[in-house]
Formats: sequence, C-alpha cells, structure tokens
Amino acid sequence: MIIAFSGGVGGAKLADGLAAVLAPELLTVVVNVGDDFEHLGLRICPDLDTVMYTLAGLANPSTGWGLAGDTASFMAALERIGGETWFHLGDRDMATHVERTRLLAGMSLSEVTETFCRRLGVRHAVVPVSDDRVRTTVRTDEGLLSFQDYFVRRRCAPRVLGLTLEGADSARASERFLHAMNHPQLKAIVFCPSNPHLSIAPMLAIPQVRACLQARRVPLVAVSPIIDGNAVKGPAAKIQKELGFPVSALGVADLYKDLIDGFVLDVCDAELAPIAPMPTLVAQTLMRNPSDRRNLAEAVLEFASRLRKP
Repeated sequence: MIIAFSGGVGGAKLADGLAAVLAPELLTVVVNVGDDFEHLGLRICPDLDTVMYTLAGLANPSTGWGLAGDTASFMAALERIGGETWFHLGDRDMATHVERTRLLAGMSLSEVTETFCRRLGVRHAVVPVSDDRVRTTVRTDEGLLSFQDYFVRRRCAPRVLGLTLEGADSARASERFLHAMNHPQLKAIVFCPSNPHLSIAPMLAIPQVRACLQARRVPLVAVSPIIDGNAVKGPAAKIQKELGFPVSALGVADLYKDLIDGFVLDVCDAELAPIAPMPTLVAQTLMRNPSDRRNLAEAVLEFASRLRKP
C-alpha cells in the first residue's frame, strides 16, 4: 500500500505513473481540496477532477486539466448573455460539476468522488484529504484574493505576501485517508511534484493529517516540482521567491525537511544532491509521456523501499 499526496497537473502525472505499476488495492491518492470553490452555483473541485480525469485517461493532454476534446458552447452562450466566463468550464466537464453539486446534498465529497471514479473506470482510490471545507486565500500586494481569483482570474500576477488556509484548523481528515494510513500493509507515502505552497501545504495544515504523518512508521518521500530553478508548470517558483525561499529544488526540500525521509530531484539538479539535508534520489522528474511517468514512479518506489527501516 502506497499513499500519494497530489495537487493538480504535476501531481496527477506521478499518480498516473504509480497507478500504472501498482495494483488498485495498493494505491490511495489523497488530493488537495484547498482549490475547491463555488462558481455559478456549482461545486468545483479542480484538483480532484484533474487527478480523476488523468487516471481515467480522459484529461486534456495539452493542458493537463479538463477533458480531452471538450467543447465550449456553454461558455460562449454564457458570455452572450453577460455571465462570468473568467473560469473556463468545458461542456462535458460541466456534467461533473452539476452532478457533484446535486449529489453533495446527501453524500460526502469522498462518497461522490468514489462514485465518479467507479463510473469513469478509475480503479485506484482517489480521496479528498478532507470532506470538510478548506479554502486557500492568498494575501497579495493587491489585497486578499480567493484562490481562483488569484490563480485564474489574475493569472498569478499579484505578488504573494502569504497564504491563509481557511477552515484547516477545524477540518477533519477524511475517513478514507485515515483508513489508508492505518492499513497494515502501508509501505510508503509520497508527496507528488505539486506546488508545496498551494497544493501540499493546505493538506498539511489540517492538524489530523499532519499528526498522522508525524506518527507514521513508513518513509515519506517528496518529489520536487522545481527543476533547474523553474517550476514545470504553475507559479511554484514565483511564490517561492516572493515568500523569501530559495527558488531551487533544495528550497522545496527545506520546506519539507522536518517531515520527509527522502527527496527526489531532477537530473538537472544533480549537483545539489550532496548538500541536501536528507537522503536524495537523482532521477528524471520531468514527465513528458506515460513512459516517463511510469519510470519515475518505479524509481520513487525503489528509493522509498531503501529508506524503510528493517
């Protein structure tokens, strides 16, 4: 049993690689919910949907999010009547949000996610880190912004001064996450190459989640989302710099140093391995295709196995 913590696109790629090499009963992907929000009267869960679509083989290959081949008739019609179109929702993707919103009237987010995964043929467990409301708010030089206002509407342009994780203090870890953590065959935990501030931090801010990780008896390995001083996708490097952290793989490792047992950095950053504050693995972490995803997953699992105590 392996637990993988994931945000959106980058995390979903490694989760897909892990799913390719692990049987369904041996992998649980725990997903950030800090990006979730209500829009047009619907519950939108961007990270959960990206992981779900990726594992189902349905994700848009050019963006990493949304559905491949989706159309935009709904957005065009909405624009024509003066509706908000800054957050793009594809026509087929809309079905997910409409049905999720309907089901949440009587089901938990975990139950809805499990239902969707089953219907889309996703055999590995995909679970929200919490069924409670946790929302990332970004403090910027232009004021306080909700996450999607910062990330999508403002395209990450404002300077980040800090993050507020609303609801995290009182949120409970999801039962499916706790079940995975207590599994007798749990062998390792992996932080996928997701944004450490926007994807991993909201999950670690939930006291029960952090307590479980601190009490674990298996190795925890993190994969860097920063390669050669740049983020593969998204604003991870920009936020690192604005918050005063080194913009490098080691800057990410430093964020996790009190929690992880091992760190994976890219071959481009091999010279950093000897000065890392924990055991490191140098591997190709840039995942351009399914083969890259699988190869990285196998390397991470082998590295974790070497870190396990007898």
